[in-house]
Amino acid sequence: MHTTQTRMLALTAAAVVGTFALSGCGAGSRTVNDNATEVTCDYEAPAEATTVDVLAYNSSAIDPFTDTMVASCTTDEVTVKHDPIDFGGQVTKTTATLAGETGTYDIVETYGFVIPSLATDEKLVPLDDLFEKYADDYDLDELSESMRTGMSYDGQLYALPMQAQMFVMAYRADVCDDLGLEVPTTFGEMMEAAQAIKDAGVMEYPIALPWLATSDIATSFQATMNSLGADYVDEDGNVTLDTPEAKAALEAMLSLKPYMDPQVTTFDQPKVQQQMYNGTAAMSIMFSGRMNDLTLESNSKLSDTFEFAAPPKADDSAEYLYDRLSIDGWSIPFNTELDHDMLFVMMASAVSEDASTASVPAAYPAREGMVTTENSPYGEAANDSIAGAMPPIVSPIIAPISTEVTPIIARIISGELSVDEGAAQMQAAGEAVAAG
Repeated sequence: MHTTQTRMLALTAAAVVGTFALSGCGAGSRTVNDNATEVTCDYEAPAEATTVDVLAYNSSAIDPFTDTMVASCTTDEVTVKHDPIDFGGQVTKTTATLAGETGTYDIVETYGFVIPSLATDEKLVPLDDLFEKYADDYDLDELSESMRTGMSYDGQLYALPMQAQMFVMAYRADVCDDLGLEVPTTFGEMMEAAQAIKDAGVMEYPIALPWLATSDIATSFQATMNSLGADYVDEDGNVTLDTPEAKAALEAMLSLKPYMDPQVTTFDQPKVQQQMYNGTAAMSIMFSGRMNDLTLESNSKLSDTFEFAAPPKADDSAEYLYDRLSIDGWSIPFNTELDHDMLFVMMASAVSEDASTASVPAAYPAREGMVTTENSPYGEAANDSIAGAMPPIVSPIIAPISTEVTPIIARIISGELSVDEGAAQMQAAGEAVAAG
């Protein structure tokens, strides 16, 4: 495989969609991250000792921002606290903290994918006035306009964008070069490459994708639908889960399964990383926030063999890449009792220019033009991925539909349901969500 042609295109409006299946130093944090730093965090402290509880999951792409906030905003009077948690735990705790009139957390990491539904349910504080108030102090106008749009709904901003993640393919350049294989640009080419690797006796299951049955598998299905130009709903809000595109997406996923570990529906992104570290897979597609980990010698003796490319298309005729774009950002939950100005300043400090610069290459920060081929080993692949993604369909029912159809997708992929049966069940579940 060889590096794809450079297409250093700017972040387009396609970046307004995210995914929910989808990332330290100082007091209050129990993680240590080389990409964190200390920045100005100038807020008016409360009169009495206060703890600010921050909810954000741990990954090499998210930790720089969280840990910068903790290190920079903790004072003698105020303790900013963040406890390590995985993505699934964060999702559960977000639901719990937003469920009642009082909550456990004061700052919550959120995603463009769920902003429409949370905004509709009035679970987040609109940030427009605070953004305008502190824009000059923290150069907030330098945050990508398209990412700000992705964190907005019905004209209001609900999260301060922190960083974006997009699908990126990581592959073993040594294996591919030895066998004369090119970078796959379609699922079909991925399977051909995988078969060649199997036939050469290099490894049994060359393809590794995060298809965890409780979350990631729905992200993969939506990405495959997006490659075919469709989503869970159309522009008019009609559920589209029994359409030819939906069924073709399921068939495309099933076609990859023989080249993947039989336990694939138990694999999240860290487990896919481990397959690459251990040399049991030659190709993987994950969110870009997982890519820098592959380049670290401390993680794998194979670190210098990994190269990166944009993800493939589902088939030769597909208009878009197999891709999901996730915008991560900071939100203020509606039920925090702490001062909103103080919380916003903490969030703004964590996405400041210095904080964003320090996060590269572990992250793809929200500030325009920060990731390049010079400062990120996967920079070209990430920019190519963004350029080839399907423009988003923004709807408050997509996130709840995803939750309802996830177990059905898992049953289809495991072989418990046929594609037709599963598509019919997903359509019924989606229509029930749409009906309220």
